[in-house]
Order: sequence, then structure tokens, then C-alpha cells
Amino acid sequence: MPQRRRHRRSHVLALLTALPLATASLAAHAADPAPAVVYSVGEKFDGSFNEAAFRGAERFKSETGIAYRDFVVTNEAQLEQAHRRFAQSGSDPIVGVGFLQTSAVTAVARQFPKVRFTVIDTVVDLPNVRSVLFKEHEGSFLVGVAAALASKSGTIGFVGGMDIPLIRKFVCGYAQGARYARPGTTVIQNMTGNTPAAWTDPGRGAELAKGQFERGVDVIYAAAGTTGLGVLQAAKDRGKLAIGVDSNQNGVHPGSVLTSMVKRVDLATYETFTAAKAGTWSAGVRVLGLKEGGVDWALDQNNAALITDAIKAKVEQAKADIVSGKITVHDYMSSNSCPQ
Repeated sequence: MPQRRRHRRSHVLALLTALPLATASLAAHAADPAPAVVYSVGEKFDGSFNEAAFRGAERFKSETGIAYRDFVVTNEAQLEQAHRRFAQSGSDPIVGVGFLQTSAVTAVARQFPKVRFTVIDTVVDLPNVRSVLFKEHEGSFLVGVAAALASKSGTIGFVGGMDIPLIRKFVCGYAQGARYARPGTTVIQNMTGNTPAAWTDPGRGAELAKGQFERGVDVIYAAAGTTGLGVLQAAKDRGKLAIGVDSNQNGVHPGSVLTSMVKRVDLATYETFTAAKAGTWSAGVRVLGLKEGGVDWALDQNNAALITDAIKAKVEQAKADIVSGKITVHDYMSSNSCPQ
């Protein structure tokens, strides 16, 4: 084996095996959990999806004093190995962030039936797995309302990451909200790619955003992981507006980020760890929407000057109507289609 290849393999194995061993019964874990997080492909501090999970774990640590372990994978091949090493070394519960973890969690949860797993954005039907889904279409509806009302051109944009039904769900809700607030609004959309690399290409995000600006778009919603940071930068550079996603990204470029669609991956992570500590953790599917506090729009000092009273009132009214059931936002994933 070439020396460089051997060194690279040894480095990855060292990262995965340098986890302190721990042995404890499931009952002991219920009182004193040893939690862990396996992040999605990309960066821990992505300002978005992974970082939201990190914040939830940090909140649990600060409130309880209980440390957690975590690992950032650089490719899908490491996911199963990371989960297995955590399970072997006594971690419980283990949170897997993102739909890419479906097969890894399925395989390892079957192998370790007494270890509790939580997986986000996908469903694994096993007795020791909690699956957490979000109603992203509801939160996206709200930022669509804001985008349409803030737009001067009547043409708004969307840049997604990997072209999958989950991301189509974001843009479908966004378009519904925009046309609810301002009928006739044009929505231009681009997806970055068809592989996980679509989440980690800020340069490509910036290119797609610039192309949309040239077509008359003046507000772009980015749901693309770190690729979305390129969209936010392009909006700042062009004097346009962008909308963040997952985490509150209003502070990334204050004054040019209109708002953010907050997806509470932090809450899902925190609730998993606290339930394990309290002995109330349960398997099954949990769905978090506006009513459950799982999604929302972000308003703070960083974007207050961009949100007029009229925009705020319209968004909050839409939020109340969705929670009450007066407005039903179509879920793209229910039919793989979006109403026009």
C-alpha cells in the first residue's frame, strides 16, 4: 500500500477509534446517558444544519454537565463506521443528522438493539430508533410571504442543495407562501446538484444566485447547507436580499439577510438527550411543525430594519392560520408535486 494512502487510512481509523471505551447497562444510561452525535457530510460549524445539532448538544451539556461525543464525516462511507464505533464504546443515545444516515442507522441499530438512536429527516422503523421529521413546508411558507412582500420586482428565487424530494418540499412551501401574500409572484429555482457534494459548494451557490439576479430576482431563499453561504454572500455583494435556512443566519450578513427559516434540529437533539436522561425516551416517528415549535421564521436585531410592520403582520397572521388549521400548506412529499 502506498505510504500516503496508508497514512490517510490510519488517520481516519484513529479518529474513529480514539473514543474512550465505556460499559454500562441500558438502565444506567437512562439515568446517566452517554450521548453522541454523528453529523451529516460537511462541516460541524456550517452555520446551518449540522451546527443546529451542535447547539442542541451544547445546550444539554451546559444544563446537565454531561459531556457528549461527536464526529464529522467527510463522506458517506464513514457514516456506518462512526455509528458502530460509538455504539461499541458505550454511547447511548446516538443522534444521526440527516437523511444520508438512513442505511447506517438501520444497520447499526439492528446490530445494537439496546442502544437508542435518533435519526433526523428520515424514517427508520426499528424499536430502538426515534425518527424526527420536520414540516419544512410550513416554515418555508412563512419566509415565502416575507420574500414576496419585500420584493420590488415581483420575482424571487430559490437555490436548493441536492435535488431530492426533501428540498423540493422547501421550495414548494416557499412558492405557496409567496403567492398567498402576492398573487402572480414569479419563483425561479435552481438545484445545485445530484450528489452530497451539492451541500458543500459555496462557489456554485454564488454562481447560481448571480444568474438569478440577472433574471430579475431580488430575494433568494437558500436551502443548501454551506452552499447557501455562497448565496448569502452573493446577495450582499449585489445589494440584494437572501433568506437563510435551518439555523438563524440573519447575523451572517446583517442588513442583507431578510430572514431565516429556522428548523429546530437543535431541539430534536436536545430532546433526545434530555428524554434519555429522564428515562422517557421512546422510539417511533416524531413530526415537528409550526404548532410544535419545530420550524419558524427569524426576526431579531439583525433584520429588524428589513421587516416592515406590514410584512411582520402578514407573516404572523399566516403563522397563526397554519397553526389553527385555517391554512393548509401542501407538502410536496405527499404527492411529489406542487400546486401552481
